[in-house]
Amino acid sequence: MSTVKTLAVRLDSQLHGQLTMLCRLRDITVTEAIRTAIRKEVAVMADDPSVAAKARDLEAEITREADEQRAAIQALLGTDSQSTGKAAPRKSATAPKRGS
Repeated sequence: MSTVKTLAVRLDSQLHGQLTMLCRLRDITVTEAIRTAIRKEVAVMADDPSVAAKARDLEAEITREADEQRAAIQALLGTDSQSTGKAAPRKSATAPKRGS
């Protein structure tokens, strides 16, 4: 079963009245009409070539940011997981006590 999200939609009175009346005439709920309209608009947006280009750009940006963050963590921890797959031993942050 998929997770359902709740979305609040604000409509002006005139549009709400029209939607309510049309739904009543078609014997469907307002929620059904809104879901149908959203599905149609999502399909239109997904077919837009400019959206696909932006998606590729965003994917590349996310990959770059993830690589930068991974490198920062590796530098912080003294690891090089890409070459060995194992963490390098860490140096202690505190000096050992004398006489122990």
